[in-house]
Amino acid sequence: MQIDGQIALVTGAGSGLGEATARRLAAQGARVAVMDLTEAAARRVADDIGGLAIAADVADPAAVGAGFVRVSADLGTPRIVVNCAGIGSAARILPRDGGLSLELFERTLRVNLYGSYVVLSHAARAMAEAAPLDADGARGVIVNTASVAWQDGQIGQAAYAASKGGIASLTLPAARELARWGIRVMTIAPGLFETAMSAGLPAEARAALEAGLPFPARMGKPEEYAMLVQAIVENPLLNGEVIRLDSAVRLQPK
Repeated sequence: MQIDGQIALVTGAGSGLGEATARRLAAQGARVAVMDLTEAAARRVADDIGGLAIAADVADPAAVGAGFVRVSADLGTPRIVVNCAGIGSAARILPRDGGLSLELFERTLRVNLYGSYVVLSHAARAMAEAAPLDADGARGVIVNTASVAWQDGQIGQAAYAASKGGIASLTLPAARELARWGIRVMTIAPGLFETAMSAGLPAEARAALEAGLPFPARMGKPEEYAMLVQAIVENPLLNGEVIRLDSAVRLQPK
């Protein structure tokens, strides 16, 4: 799919992977809706790229639905939707204090997995009602974000890995179901990236993580995630697959 002239919506676009993706799509000629939980963050990016700022919690179907209505009214039907909104979490199943981490587990799945599904559902509905863009009958592309933790989850990542595993697992059935409308569904599973989550790591912990990266032996840059989003959108045969973007890393148990 050609990016130039298309309407795109990126969640979690007020920072990190989402911000880099919104900026890259705009640089390629797309008109971008910047959706983020924080209005100020969404507006900062949207103002920079000439986009539309939308404040919404992805786990709130009504807020996401209102956001899609606004995008359609102000920009047009989004043909590119990228799910980058998510939260990190760390808690053992059996913590030392003897408590249970049920609340954290539920919240992590609600934001990461349920939130991604909410956005995917609204995106699919909007795209399915639009006219095809080419001779193949393509109507749009949805890119979700998992994590290498869905396969290499470390101790303390049960909730996070489960949420990202759910995103990875829904990729193929979603792609198969939406194929009749010409909608592709892909998922990127990033490894260790320079984001707000990694920025707070102590230098020693960061060095230990980077030492386990085969090549390149450094954390990924958000722009490199955005490069893959662009490639997915532009290549019509990429569909129903999870792509690891990870320097060939395999996370150790802890």
